[in-house]
Amino acid sequence: MADTSRSSRPDRGAVPEPGLSPLEPMEARQVDRLPDTPGWQFEPKWDGFRCLASKGAGKVELYAKSGKPLGRYFPEIVSLVAGLPGDGFVLDGELAIPVGDTLSFDALQLRLHPAESRVRRLAVETPAILILFDIPSDENGRDLTSMPLTERRAALERFVRRAGRTGGIRLSPCTRSRDEANAWLKNAGGALDGVIAKRINGAYEAGERAMLKVKRIRSADCVVGGFRYGTGSRLVGSLLLGLYDDDGKLHHVGFSSTIAAAERRTLTEKLEALKGGPGFTGRAPGGPSRWSTERSVEWEKLRPELVVEVSYDHVGGDRFRHGTKLIRWRPDKAPRQCTFEQLQREARPQKLVSEMVGARANVP
Repeated sequence: MADTSRSSRPDRGAVPEPGLSPLEPMEARQVDRLPDTPGWQFEPKWDGFRCLASKGAGKVELYAKSGKPLGRYFPEIVSLVAGLPGDGFVLDGELAIPVGDTLSFDALQLRLHPAESRVRRLAVETPAILILFDIPSDENGRDLTSMPLTERRAALERFVRRAGRTGGIRLSPCTRSRDEANAWLKNAGGALDGVIAKRINGAYEAGERAMLKVKRIRSADCVVGGFRYGTGSRLVGSLLLGLYDDDGKLHHVGFSSTIAAAERRTLTEKLEALKGGPGFTGRAPGGPSRWSTERSVEWEKLRPELVVEVSYDHVGGDRFRHGTKLIRWRPDKAPRQCTFEQLQREARPQKLVSEMVGARANVP
């Protein structure tokens, strides 16, 4: 995607003019638990691409959180937004793709492809939806960023009602009940990435971490199937983690780079003594990805003898979505005991997700 430098963008709080990048989205900082004081609204944190959708002078633009344009990758959403009532609005939400009874992040990644013909084919085969949770500017071009969340939420619900039963538009649910939000968090994983907390009297603070996000942290025992040296170093930079499937194949599922500096030299020597093994016998590191670099294919294969316990916050497509945190080494555990069952047992039906995927009314 073409880069959009921050210097070319309007002021953080400005509502964009047609043809310009939108304001920077309001962001969240991670905390350990949901706030227990009054005055908060809680919303699901969906596993998709953050998206600002703007329409002005008959032109529709979709932008990622980074400011990069997304419209060419989601032509069905461009058409959908073009048909919404009004001209001059900015919507804040999450792009997602329903597959079966859940949302597929892998399907989203497949859209980021240079071939327009492939993108348009996928737009028909696996159409995306836009899950809305804020409205910085309404259909009349009125700047709502200084208004409290309660007023913006009411304006968003009115906007979605006027849009009618548009198949690709969803209104993200919200609650002021901490108990209900904690129930969402308990079932987080897969399509549900966590819970966001917003102050009900808070303005839309563009570019600021004015929201809170909480994720469900779990742990798993993994085999160290390989490692990478640090950039420009001969000391270990990250451990490559694996889990066994039912056929006995070791699949790469993620990495951990949270290694104390004082331990890197000793750990490097220990790892180098295990070099020459098969590494991963199933899915290996370095597969195609929007984040792939030349270093993605540079890694050292090991004999599968070391087991480490790591903490993680999200699983998607049978792998850890983000980097993991090393908790402890597990010399007491046999590598073959490290199976996908640890991740699969976390999967459970999610009513919240099935409602979002299903073609239900946009506004209760």
